[in-house]
Amino acid sequence: MSENAIAKKIHENRKRLHISQKELGEKVGVSNRAVSKWENSLSYPSTETCYKLAEIFKISMDMLMTENKSIDGEWKPEHGMESVRELYRIGRGPSSSHSMAPEKACQMFREENMNADSFKVVLFGSLAKMGKGHMTEYVVNKVFEDRHHEIVFDNETKDIPHPNTMDLYAYRDGTQIDYRRVLSVGGGKIVVEGRRRKDAEVIYELDSFSEIASLCRKEKIRLWQYVEEIEGKGIREYLREIWEVMKESISGGLQASGTLPGGLEVQKKAGYLYSQHHIDESSETKENRLVCAYAYAVSEQNASSEIVVTAPTCGASGVLPAVMYYQQERRGYSDEMIINALATAGLIGNIIKANASISGAECGCQAEIGSACSMAAAGLAELFGLTLEQIEYAAEIAMEHHLGLTCDPIHSLVQIPCIERNAVAAMRAINAVSLASFLSGSRKISFDLVVRTMYETGRDMSRNYRETSEGGLAKLY
Repeated sequence: MSENAIAKKIHENRKRLHISQKELGEKVGVSNRAVSKWENSLSYPSTETCYKLAEIFKISMDMLMTENKSIDGEWKPEHGMESVRELYRIGRGPSSSHSMAPEKACQMFREENMNADSFKVVLFGSLAKMGKGHMTEYVVNKVFEDRHHEIVFDNETKDIPHPNTMDLYAYRDGTQIDYRRVLSVGGGKIVVEGRRRKDAEVIYELDSFSEIASLCRKEKIRLWQYVEEIEGKGIREYLREIWEVMKESISGGLQASGTLPGGLEVQKKAGYLYSQHHIDESSETKENRLVCAYAYAVSEQNASSEIVVTAPTCGASGVLPAVMYYQQERRGYSDEMIINALATAGLIGNIIKANASISGAECGCQAEIGSACSMAAAGLAELFGLTLEQIEYAAEIAMEHHLGLTCDPIHSLVQIPCIERNAVAAMRAINAVSLASFLSGSRKISFDLVVRTMYETGRDMSRNYRETSEGGLAKLY
């Protein structure tokens, strides 16, 4: 991004909040002269300061750093979206931000320093707080297992650019030869500080549900057709692979037994739930039991560091597959119809990711489980052939009733309350679709509005409830 562009963004946002250059400088720890230089393109704020500015302005880092977006006193989303391939990722659990992304960062750093004989990794913020339970320590040890290495859990440093920050050092004969600061920004994605972001290409020009729905009405197409139109026919093959991995996660989880790793001695319950049918079991009870069994299956696989699909994250990976698999088993939907539903769900997840966050460390569990529930509700509404208005309302209901949900995993493990939350959210997605099918014509809240609300709620939430295990159940258990 050019200095002129960020200068304009800082000036627009400061004016929007009606604060002086001196007041803004005090908030970020610089002089009013420094702020003046930023706004006049005479200097450029550091990455760390940019994150502070985004916090103060209550906008995402992407919104601050994206060119050609005028604020004009109103909340506006980031322009454009990446492929749904960037949302649905296949990888090893238990956490996209704490295991998948750090593993990727360490592998990259090692490949760039093949001549190093030792490494040091310093974990900050949520990575330090949750690093043992969320398997960050495990993946770092795995990457550097044949080299001398040290892992430091820094729980004291607060002045960091992102809740998931890590520093990597490479040494040769005791001398430091390289250094990187890496940010795990959610969904398995990393940003290397000081290095131009190699983001995936922005292929969607539209990034709000209202804009996309308007286009679909004009062209008389469904949401999955819009995805295919933007992404190309190849997206179907990718989603077919995603669906296969989801089904394998369910199958593996239903067959697994014993206790989950980590020390809480949590029993694997998916297989038990699946087998507990009764002769006089009602259809409603059976649906509840099976949907929950499938959600438990994927979530328990994730907690065991097995392969799952981020939907949109590892911690929320059980919701969407559970709903889709149950409907396919019960109603006989073809894989092609499921792929249509996954495309629709992915589009919903993409809108949330572009306009708010899917990171528990940034916005709490509402950003993970809430997003997953919205995705599942939209996907199911597509399977049922509901209208655009009904699909939007189903996704909105699903998110609205997760607003404020905290991320407070006990012992930093993605087990309690995470696994059960996947099951509850899967059932809530089904209920949201049922309600939306009757009442979409009288609704007052749009999906775009509830996404904005989720983001602002998350930014206002105490850090104790944003994936640090310092509040809620994690504190009191």
